[in-house]
Amino acid sequence: MTASESASTTCAYHPGRPATLRCNRCDKPICAKCAVLTPVGYRCKECVRGQQKIFETAQWYDFAIAFVVSAVAAALGSLLVTLVGWFIFFVAPSIGVGTAEIVRRAVRRRRSRYLPLAAGIGAAVGITPQVLGPLVLVGLGLLSGGALQALAGGLVAIVFPAAYAFLMIGALVASLRGIRL
Repeated sequence: MTASESASTTCAYHPGRPATLRCNRCDKPICAKCAVLTPVGYRCKECVRGQQKIFETAQWYDFAIAFVVSAVAAALGSLLVTLVGWFIFFVAPSIGVGTAEIVRRAVRRRRSRYLPLAAGIGAAVGITPQVLGPLVLVGLGLLSGGALQALAGGLVAIVFPAAYAFLMIGALVASLRGIRL
């Protein structure tokens, strides 16, 4: 671009502004405010938006599939909490990563930035009965008059399911987002 061309070229999106850059994909003149820095250079917002659509391949029903599959897997995994005790701190992340792989296969490896959210909410729903059960027992114990015993027993009963929920859902969402654990 010569000096006379740069002085007369204006931004494609802001006609009053001089364009100091060009999109390296469509060669559209753009101002510094419209430019999006990518690893390969500056691009206009339209080209960046078009490129991002390639990565969103999930269908509307994939979110429901991810929700249901993760809810069932999390509920089945939460049954292990009573069997393995404190080993749940080691087992829960593995269950989360395994559930992520099941969800990935169930949705045929389609991608969306909201798919991990749907799976995480589904897992939380699946774990809810395991976490709420001890809370209800603590409440009933407090109502019956055994406050200290109910509270102590209830806190112990709540710790493992809560730890399972935190570790499992964290590993599930992280794995679906592409973070290697």
